Amino acid sequence: MNRNLQETHLNRARASLRQALSWYGYLRKSGQMAANPELARLLKPEIETLNATLNKLDANVIRIAAFGLVSRGKSAVLNSLLGEKILQTGPLNGVTQSPRSVPWKPGDKVLVELIDTPGLDEIAGDSRAQMARDVARQADLILFVVSGDITRTEYQGLLELRQAQKPLILVFNKIDLYPDTDKNAIYKNLQQLGAGNTQNQPLLPDEIVMISAEPAPMEVRVEYPDGSITSEWETPPPQVDELKQTILNILNREGRSLLALNALIQARESEENIAQKTVHIREKEAQDIIWRFSQYKALAIGLNPIAFLDIIGGLITDLALIRALAKLYGLPMTGYEASELLKTILFSSGGLLLSEIGSSFILGLGKSAAAIASGDNPFNITTFFGSAIAQGGIAGYGAYTVGKAAQLYLEKGCTWGQLGANTVIQEILSQVDKNTILYRLQQELGGTFGEF
Repeated sequence: MNRNLQETHLNRARASLRQALSWYGYLRKSGQMAANPELARLLKPEIETLNATLNKLDANVIRIAAFGLVSRGKSAVLNSLLGEKILQTGPLNGVTQSPRSVPWKPGDKVLVELIDTPGLDEIAGDSRAQMARDVARQADLILFVVSGDITRTEYQGLLELRQAQKPLILVFNKIDLYPDTDKNAIYKNLQQLGAGNTQNQPLLPDEIVMISAEPAPMEVRVEYPDGSITSEWETPPPQVDELKQTILNILNREGRSLLALNALIQARESEENIAQKTVHIREKEAQDIIWRFSQYKALAIGLNPIAFLDIIGGLITDLALIRALAKLYGLPMTGYEASELLKTILFSSGGLLLSEIGSSFILGLGKSAAAIASGDNPFNITTFFGSAIAQGGIAGYGAYTVGKAAQLYLEKGCTWGQLGANTVIQEILSQVDKNTILYRLQQELGGTFGEF
């Protein structure tokens, strides 16, 4: 991808985050947060995450996290990239006890933060999984370091990291311990295992790199001028140039787009959490609003004698209901977005709500005819009220159904719309080239949200 397109992706991501933060900032200033201290307390971590994500975007720092089991050489790999031994390494398992990060500047314009993590098999169960999720969420690119046959624990860890929906490079360390005849077989095995659950797509050359971060000492024969011969042990220099060049290629080709995409994924998660917490804490108020609008719609449509106006009035009531729920939850919702949401609800109901509208219209026609003829025949008043009750019941049920469906959509937060996180994610993924590491994420990320 060219640099201008990457910069566009970065600017769109910034605009999306600023829109979300400006809305929640408005809620604080308007007093809605102050009026509900419990809600303000629940939302504080998510709003702080949105702020931190925007700051990371503005700083333009790429985060690369290294994962793997103990004794695979994660710290050694990062040290070899840095060109100096900053992160502690050693013969004992578990030298790295908690995630550590160090700055790395591989080029003149690229600033990277390398994150070292404990072995995935040295932290028990839930703690390990949570640590991995937290670090993977922050990372823009993941290095998964292996150094031999992949174990069941290793493979499971790889699959879990794949679920973080981040670009991942399989790094086979300690390749110097294997003869050249085995390297091709190792590479093919990594291709098969590395695809994991990504629909068996072949891995790109950028996604598998074989290196030796700390080559084993070699016995060297030394001949002196006097003719004497001895042997000495020498440690060859690290063989990591291919990994360094692979990372640089990725960052130059799609680094800003990676940064933008990761920020939007984090923003989407935070916004959905904000919406879910808000929906939960205001459940009773939402139910009252849904029932009130259901009653309004039932009465208004049941008593209205003109069939065509029944349909228009019903749609206006549904739109007002959606916007009332959005206002209650403190979520942004323009008239256009409300109409798009209503359209989505109507067509995703399996035709149920659309058939209800049709039934209501037919009843409305009968009711209108009865109203016109009521002056000549008093019995038509009975027909009118019978149709009105039936039509009002259908309309009220329809409003209730729309309200409950709207709640589910609103739980996703303000991730749609022109600058919504989902919208910009789809926009970026639709523009990536097939030769990029981002292309692999296209189907995975595209399947995590609907069109709206």
